[in-house]
Amino acid sequence: MAAVLAFGTVLAQPAVARDAPDSFADLVDKLLPTVVNITTTQNVPQQGPRLRDMPQLPPGSPFEELFKEFFDRKGGEQQQRRGTSLGSGFIIDGDGYIITNNHVIQGAEDITVILRDDTQLKAKLIGSDSRVDIAVLKVEPPNKKPLPAAKFGDSDKSRVGDWVIAIGNPFGLGHSVTAGIISARGRALSDSLDDYLQTDAAINKGNSGGPLFNADGDVVGVNTAIYSPSGTNAGLAFSIPSNLVKQVAEQLREFGKVRRGWIGVSYQSVTDDIADSFSLDRTRGVLVANVTADGPAAKAGVKRNDIILSFAGQEVPDLRRFPRIVANARVGSTVDVLVWRGGKEVPLKLRIGEQEEPEKQNVSAQGSGKKPPEPDQAVTSTIEQLGLTLQKVNDQLREKFGLSDNVKGVVVTKVVPNSPAAEKQLQAGDVILEVDQKPVTTPQEVTEIVGKLQAQKKRSVLLFVERQGDPRFAALRLTK
Repeated sequence: MAAVLAFGTVLAQPAVARDAPDSFADLVDKLLPTVVNITTTQNVPQQGPRLRDMPQLPPGSPFEELFKEFFDRKGGEQQQRRGTSLGSGFIIDGDGYIITNNHVIQGAEDITVILRDDTQLKAKLIGSDSRVDIAVLKVEPPNKKPLPAAKFGDSDKSRVGDWVIAIGNPFGLGHSVTAGIISARGRALSDSLDDYLQTDAAINKGNSGGPLFNADGDVVGVNTAIYSPSGTNAGLAFSIPSNLVKQVAEQLREFGKVRRGWIGVSYQSVTDDIADSFSLDRTRGVLVANVTADGPAAKAGVKRNDIILSFAGQEVPDLRRFPRIVANARVGSTVDVLVWRGGKEVPLKLRIGEQEEPEKQNVSAQGSGKKPPEPDQAVTSTIEQLGLTLQKVNDQLREKFGLSDNVKGVVVTKVVPNSPAAEKQLQAGDVILEVDQKPVTTPQEVTEIVGKLQAQKKRSVLLFVERQGDPRFAALRLTK
């Protein structure tokens, strides 16, 4: 999220803070009917009685054979019992559309929505997304009268310190209200798409899927997770921002699934050393390490070594936010992309593709039926400035490190501890494909390029390295 600074002739004014309300009661009265409790049931496998659980009986007892037969017959059977879980949700459309967390309804066979007046309605699952943890349900309104619906607010405008209200079903107790403030933004827990609002409003088990309202009564988040060693409220809770929830919910209603943007590149962070190597004014954007052939980025003209500075009208400040910007781009739309290439900005047009589950590719060249590798002359060199021992690719190294037949470059055979290479976590088996954006096939070429950079008093050298098919850049400092 980029900060926009406007310069002009303005009078300095003190920041105005909203006073704490005397009560939330009037606002809560309006909001409570939009919040629902959710119960689900599912069959849970339960192991039958085990032989070791058989009661101890005197030898020769007439019940001994009877119990043994029962435990032998039932011990290996999977018994089924009905499991019940509780959660929360809120109505987003008078026609009966409801939002909750995916983990609240995951695996459920029956979903029941309980309204504020205790009316129970059977719900149908419209669609769910496990990655963002959102699900959309549908119920039929009683007497065909529109249900009271909550209104989405703009979560991008929510500020740390703003008042918020959480309404939900903690521990299955029914509608409960807690209040607090937004204590942080942009929290990531486990996924690259995570962008949680953090709040100190009391949220506990059963609050999952419930709304987080701002002081105007608009939904700014969906309560999803808590951070607590005991499993109860410890003052740290996390809500999915409403702008992301709204986008996901619209796609679930339209397609039954979420269609995320994909452009077909692998990328990495731009460090200070990398920015210096590319003559970039400051650390920003993401560095393209590889481009998928015939992918959207390749068709748009994106190349390896490009630094993506902006995407779809948004500045790319760092690696953490870039996946969300791409994923949120509408599939099939054409967006503006600005890249840094050859010391200048290059504008491009890119059509967004659809993201699919990545498939792991085995790039190992080892396998049955291959002829034993033939001896190849070893060409080895040690570059003390970097702490690397390098060797030209040969059949022995291909077999030793599992390199594919088409790999060309220079293989790292040794890394000196505490060296610049060790600092960047290079390791034996890595293949150096480029040095200072120039292809290399022999250790001598690497040595010559590093020597020229030192003569130019460069502080670092940029390597393009591949490890088991995964390419990345590494900027190593140059020691004297």
